[in-house]
Amino acid sequence: MIEALSPYRVVELGGGVAAAYCGKLFADFGATVTKVEPLAGDPLRTSEDLYFGWLNTNKRSVAAALEQDADARAVQALIAGADVLVDARPLRRLSSGPLAHDTLRRLNPRLVIVAVSWFGETGPYRDYCATDATCWAWAGLTRLVGPREGPLMTLPGHPAQIIGGTSAFTAAMAGLMGRAGGARRFELSIHEACVTLAEYQVALGAAGVPAARLGLNRYAPTYPLGIFECREGWLGITVVTHAQWQSFCSLFGMDEAAAHPDYQLNLNRVRDADRLEPQFATRLKARSAEEWFEIGRRLKLPFVIVPDMGQLLAQDVHRRRGAFVPVRVGGRSVEGPALPQRLTATPARRGGQAPALGARVAGDGRNAGACLAVPPASDALPLAGVRILDLSMGWAGPLVTRQLADLGAEILKVESCRYPDWWRGTDFSDAAVAGRQYETRPPFLMMNRNKTGITLDLSHPRGAAMLKALAARADAVVENYSQGVLPRLGLDYPALSERNASLVMMSMPAFGCDSEWRDVRAYGSTLEQASGLPTLVGLPDWPPTSAHLALGDPVGGLTATAALLAALDHRRRTGRGQHVDISQVECMLPLAAHAILEQSATGRAPERAGNRDPAHVPQGCFRCAGEDEWLFVSVADDAQWRSLCAALRWDAMAADAGLAGAQGRRGRQDRIEAELAAWAGTRGAQAAAAHLQAHAVCAAVVVSPFDLPRDAHLRERGFWQTAQRAIAGSDLPQAALPFRQSGAPYALRTPAPLLGQSTLDVLREYLDLDDAALADLREAGVIGETAVSASQRRARTAA
Repeated sequence: MIEALSPYRVVELGGGVAAAYCGKLFADFGATVTKVEPLAGDPLRTSEDLYFGWLNTNKRSVAAALEQDADARAVQALIAGADVLVDARPLRRLSSGPLAHDTLRRLNPRLVIVAVSWFGETGPYRDYCATDATCWAWAGLTRLVGPREGPLMTLPGHPAQIIGGTSAFTAAMAGLMGRAGGARRFELSIHEACVTLAEYQVALGAAGVPAARLGLNRYAPTYPLGIFECREGWLGITVVTHAQWQSFCSLFGMDEAAAHPDYQLNLNRVRDADRLEPQFATRLKARSAEEWFEIGRRLKLPFVIVPDMGQLLAQDVHRRRGAFVPVRVGGRSVEGPALPQRLTATPARRGGQAPALGARVAGDGRNAGACLAVPPASDALPLAGVRILDLSMGWAGPLVTRQLADLGAEILKVESCRYPDWWRGTDFSDAAVAGRQYETRPPFLMMNRNKTGITLDLSHPRGAAMLKALAARADAVVENYSQGVLPRLGLDYPALSERNASLVMMSMPAFGCDSEWRDVRAYGSTLEQASGLPTLVGLPDWPPTSAHLALGDPVGGLTATAALLAALDHRRRTGRGQHVDISQVECMLPLAAHAILEQSATGRAPERAGNRDPAHVPQGCFRCAGEDEWLFVSVADDAQWRSLCAALRWDAMAADAGLAGAQGRRGRQDRIEAELAAWAGTRGAQAAAAHLQAHAVCAAVVVSPFDLPRDAHLRERGFWQTAQRAIAGSDLPQAALPFRQSGAPYALRTPAPLLGQSTLDVLREYLDLDDAALADLREAGVIGETAVSASQRRARTAA
């Protein structure tokens, strides 16, 4: 089997889930990954052995006492022969001793380094401690989850670090593709990677959408969006477009609601959700979730079954695609999520064995090699020279191409004047088109910076022919069309690869290109619902609870970026193209890996426990003195428990030997949480978090995603950028990549393109078309710079 990353050698230092997941992506794609563990082994070996096994399939292990010079020198020798170092050691360790990054770069001038930390290497939170739960809260991902009055809920497991590890892999791959220009060192902030998941709500805030928490399974800007009980099982529903709303109302006999003019606007349905919900919720109980799902498929409505972990593992749609793989840990074999980055020509390994703790690393205590000068890093961005055709719309696909654009790839975003990117809005009335409202939508502006915009009507034979000609000169194509559209147009991978055998093409359907559910209508919310994650969130008596407005979109985008870079790097080295088949639901499964593994091993999923955590005791969310202010506290270990007692002057509890260990505290959590709630209730969240962090206790303000542009840490780090743009102005805050070189974020070089802004220039340069040919194309409606209104579409169809 050809493996995408088999030439590379990777060293993983420092522990933690983020670095381990980054290393897993390399190892499962064939790289030689050496995990450096402490002499006693990675703590996850004992606290979460199944999870450790899943994270570390196909790696090698060595043990080292890095504080001892001989071991550090031996690890230095190991790194001197590596291509990539993924380093999650504490920041203070990165600049001193034999494993200082400057020293390693002198020894190995081609080494790509990714330094993984919770908050990056600068800024007010630089030295804050964190857990997944507190990082999730700082990133704006907890504040909107829960009833209006509280409590607020986090997503269990290690979601922040899975997101951080995926972004670390993207940084490393960008470094490998761009290292001909010199050594590259990246600093990766897990916090900033998680903020990527909140960008849409930042954009909604800029558009004036209310920022209030709406209750369980309710999110602006649309309704119905939620999870509802059926006769058997639970059904996820997302209704966005006016046509979907009309079909939904017809299905449930809601004639008055269908005719109500207010409900053409999604936000008005959100406003009246309490009045609308009884009109269909009771009727849902007349059928099973499976029956409603099939009805939704027939009507092209975004309905989906919300499975628990047992049902998820048994679903044929996933079994047939091999979404679960065997993981061998010691003498046991369980099932865990496969890598969701499905490269058809160079697939990842199908599961594997977790390594036993390796022998102590050997070395002679001498320097690994002669010190060499590091070649000066090129000014060129890592992906300069890469050309990608972007046929995607919305969030997930454009997030892929935006990240690659930020890294220097040339992105040709292809739209149609008749059907532009749907994130330009849904109002194409004559008045809206005349006012060019489609140029002002903040979500579109956020996702499409640093891209070049062209228009081609792909349904026209000449438009399709020009796309084929452009694909012949491209490195990759990214698309998220509904299944069947591109084959009908003769623009699928077999057709395009005939003109360009080295082309990489990535498709991003909800359930994969070859699944029986490939035609299911889906949004980012649908993907979360279908992944089973909502059955893990909340208190035991809650319904399955969504943790995000549309979690599947950004998770799918980040996951697919990693896949595309692996395929592009393989193409760069071998000249071979391939099709990348991304199931966006499968992209969600690593976030549920802890529960899938437990279900496989024991026949049951972990019980829902609200914000409590098996290892971090206490852990919870506590109301503070200000209006809707909340504090999240997560005590990561016994040392932090002692620090918490000192910070809050809990002398009696500090002296209680029964509370010294997590097991003892677990049995008395009610009392501990009551004391924490009383303390937090008299303080503001900012002051409370700062006080606990000063005592080295993991604590966070539960930030609203709408307030993230004002976050002091992100502002000081220059994370938010703006750009001048015609029509839409320049005050929209846009998030940078979560990793950076040389301390500065990658620049927002150009704002999102106007519709068809560069069509003429691109077609002249790449297809050698002259003015007469371009004028003829415009006359035929193949190209243009103005959206076609709904009435114009109807008139053309009638003609």
